[in-house]
Amino acid sequence: MGIIIKPLVTEKMTSITDKLNRFGFIVSPDSNKYQIKSEIESLYKVKVIRINTMKYAGKNKSRYTKKGITKGRTNAFKKAIVVLREGDTIDFYSNI
Repeated sequence: MGIIIKPLVTEKMTSITDKLNRFGFIVSPDSNKYQIKSEIESLYKVKVIRINTMKYAGKNKSRYTKKGITKGRTNAFKKAIVVLREGDTIDFYSNI
């Protein structure tokens, strides 16, 4: 399994990408910044300047159903914000 799980394509991330040339990815929780940098540079053929990583813990959720209260937990994940060199860009929609 690769280090990059999926790109973040949300409304907030799209506005940050348009203004600041930063791209977001959901990455493997045990990966480090050097592995993320090499994977992105090899996959998208761009030059990475800086990477910020954030770890999110899973949250407890509950909902009311016909059978009573159902409890569960959302998945924990790690997010990476990647700053690219001026002029470089990543097109997530090119191979759809």
